[in-house]
Amino acid sequence: MPAVPDDILDYTTSCALPTPWAQFTLHAFVEHATGKEHLAMVLGDISNGEPVLARVHSECLTGDVLFSQRCDCGAQLEGALRRIAAEGRGVLLYLRQEGRGIGLVNKIRAYRLQEAGADTVEANLQLGFHADQRNYGLVKPMLEHFKVRALRLMTNNPRKIDALEKLGFSVTERVPLIVNRNAFNTGYLDTKAAKLGHMMTPVEEAVAEDGEL
Repeated sequence: MPAVPDDILDYTTSCALPTPWAQFTLHAFVEHATGKEHLAMVLGDISNGEPVLARVHSECLTGDVLFSQRCDCGAQLEGALRRIAAEGRGVLLYLRQEGRGIGLVNKIRAYRLQEAGADTVEANLQLGFHADQRNYGLVKPMLEHFKVRALRLMTNNPRKIDALEKLGFSVTERVPLIVNRNAFNTGYLDTKAAKLGHMMTPVEEAVAEDGEL
């Protein structure tokens, strides 16, 4: 992986963010190249050297905000925040990389192609993009800002683990985050497993019916 410039983005400001599960501190960063604003939600002391329960979450407006059932993104976001709140310590990085990096409008175009028979990977390729265009290099200066070096990473994506380890972070544990498989996203989840290597085997700590973890 190419070296990641230390000045790829800047920390700007922070505030308290009360949520249904805990009061986080919300930190804002601005990416130089694009002007995009990325966020970190922090709970507790994450700078003490101990591995930090963490989620690197890519923006999904349709799932995170509009409650789309075509993916598992919104449920993963909520599930990660619940886990961090339950432990009383952790960080969620919210990266503005919609649609695995292709943007919102192109993601909607990809959805139309999926409705015509393409899977989630094929749709991106038909639009002229890679299957996954996200830049995890953004994570490096964000975590370094908090002096975090070791992570207990909530993810099903082995490529994300590999990317963070290549950036110099120690991933001491993978915490599965398997939620919200339904009639609308089964094909999407199966494609992520088959073509992108996501580890989608259910675990005993699946979300209960009331949403508690």
